[in-house]
Amino acid sequence: MEITIIADVLGMPNNGTSLATYNLINTLREHGHHVRILCPDALRTGQEDFFVARTMNFGYFNEYVAKNGVTLAKRDWDLVDQACRGADIVHSMCPFSLGWAAAKYCHIHHIPFTSGFHIQAENVMAHFFLLRWKTPNTILYHWLWKHYYSYCDAIHFPTQFISNVTEKVGMVGPTRYIISNGVDTSQFNVDPEFVKPKYLLDKFVIVMSGRLTKEKNQKTLIKAVMKSKYKDSIQIMLCGEGPLKNDLAHLGRKLPNIPIIQFYPHEYISTILRSADLYVHCSIAEIEAISCLEAIACGAVPVISDSPRSATSMFALRPECLFKMKNTTDLAKKIDWWISHPEERKKTARYASEWVKQFDFKGCMEKMNDMMLEVVKNYKPENNTWIGMSEKKILRKMSKD
Repeated sequence: MEITIIADVLGMPNNGTSLATYNLINTLREHGHHVRILCPDALRTGQEDFFVARTMNFGYFNEYVAKNGVTLAKRDWDLVDQACRGADIVHSMCPFSLGWAAAKYCHIHHIPFTSGFHIQAENVMAHFFLLRWKTPNTILYHWLWKHYYSYCDAIHFPTQFISNVTEKVGMVGPTRYIISNGVDTSQFNVDPEFVKPKYLLDKFVIVMSGRLTKEKNQKTLIKAVMKSKYKDSIQIMLCGEGPLKNDLAHLGRKLPNIPIIQFYPHEYISTILRSADLYVHCSIAEIEAISCLEAIACGAVPVISDSPRSATSMFALRPECLFKMKNTTDLAKKIDWWISHPEERKKTARYASEWVKQFDFKGCMEKMNDMMLEVVKNYKPENNTWIGMSEKKILRKMSKD
């Protein structure tokens, strides 16, 4: 098939959405499909099958956006036309500018259109200090539905959790596919011969991986370790980058062992995860924490926040793997329990590394390929329901842009 992937966020594989995009592209090509990509990654300029859009200018907020490791594309109707014309199906990763334009374009030109649901309203609202406010999050979900997801012929949800969230706020209609983004178990696995690096040999290593942002809530881990009776032997490793790096570094100076806060290339992160005795996940809002699954696959026992806005709590394999959201005292107790029960930790790690194989990347990507084949097979233009701007208005807008 001719498949076009719309990736408003694409660049270095330093975030879950970019990684999911690259994995999908590579898998579809392995299945013999011809894949075109519309994205804002300037490094792809001139490469075959890549259509590169300009990036958005956020003015005063450009530095803040850059700290989040995200580059967003600027809408370009001409590029959308070039990338989507003649496609058998178009799949968009995000409900941003290029994805929005592609959804309308595909509706007008009767091209099957699918999208992933990788952006949680709470992740967006966290930047405006509205993470815990139900009304703004609900309004954003409704806006995304009206102007974007209602145009989809099918929607890919990485977890049942986020599918349920959208149904509760009234997002119903297109066919739903619940498919994990998957873990590459050929890279993330238990290595029986692995030995911790020398600088970690005498430490109890706790790792958390992800963007250094408010909703990821790394500060809860640092504050919990301050309360641990084993704090003198604990080494925190925060793998990622983001706007809160300096704040977290400042907070961590109060610990006997200053946290190691660093971004690691994806190909090296498995070494860090194999060094982990515990993997602590404090996120308040999360659709699917692949980083947590990667840690489990490498033999780390997970300790996870019970946040009602996060899907990650479903990876808690026993009561000691779950702590009360933002409760540093409860997290400290769970950390101390695992340190004082080394045999239970080893037993749980062995079980977890087998349990996680159900999320194997290859099987998940097979399901994504099957989803697209099924959507194309069942596609009927007359089944599309138009919600939002009229076709004439969009066509006028396309000609102006």
